[in-house]
Amino acid sequence: APESLMQALEDLDYLAALDNDGNLSEFGIIMSEFPLDPQLSKSILASCEFECVDEMLTIAAMVTAPNCFLHAPPGTEEIALTCWRKFSHPAGDHFTLINVFNAFKEASANSANQCNNEKWCRDYFLSCSALRMAEIIRAELVEIMKRIELPISEPDFGSKENILSIKKSLLSGYFMHIARDVDGSGNYLMLTHRQVAQLHPFSSYYNTRRIPEWVLFHEFSISEDNSIRVVSEISPDLFVELVPQYYFSNLPPSESKDILQEVINHLSPVSTMKEEQK
Repeated sequence: APESLMQALEDLDYLAALDNDGNLSEFGIIMSEFPLDPQLSKSILASCEFECVDEMLTIAAMVTAPNCFLHAPPGTEEIALTCWRKFSHPAGDHFTLINVFNAFKEASANSANQCNNEKWCRDYFLSCSALRMAEIIRAELVEIMKRIELPISEPDFGSKENILSIKKSLLSGYFMHIARDVDGSGNYLMLTHRQVAQLHPFSSYYNTRRIPEWVLFHEFSISEDNSIRVVSEISPDLFVELVPQYYFSNLPPSESKDILQEVINHLSPVSTMKEEQK
């Protein structure tokens, strides 16, 4: 549909993938080397700057592969949740996926027997085929990085600096996928099209006491009861630091936008004043 095409071009423009003539920019040409969604390609390229490439490649592989969490058989839901909590990371689902992938790799390294891998996955209610697919995708992404001569930083998962760097990389690509809990009960209003969504049941935040106010999400699904999937907490300060100003100015009016504008005013009152005068 023409509307979808225009929206896609607008998104590419926000991601700096197009030049002033509407052709692929130099940055866009590099992004197009990756067989991924443009947002994910942008996040991988940003991770080169923020030196968290190793972790970002794992996230990219895990969100591109099929969902690794299996639907628990009736009566075993609580057992499955207890198993998944062992991988849960306080920073959010993207980080939880890294924990799952690393644990699977460790289990594979400790066992030469394929059947033992499958048993380990069954014990944790995880899909062995999905995790193997993630391994293949990640290896392909590493090859692409080497072919186009992009740096791959050493793994540093777990450090405070690394977690912040991963969030910055994700925000560089997914600043259009931001939502805010408007009433403290998990009703997330998306900044872009004002749709209300709930956390997906596979989220590490689901059924927990601590529900983050501001989140970045990987995807929104209408078919699954208006849910946002693969969700991680972000701060408004980090959002306004990395979001393109012309994208922010085109957001529809909302309470969330007003809050973010206050953050911008607080962080740079002089530059904001100049912008208003202009």
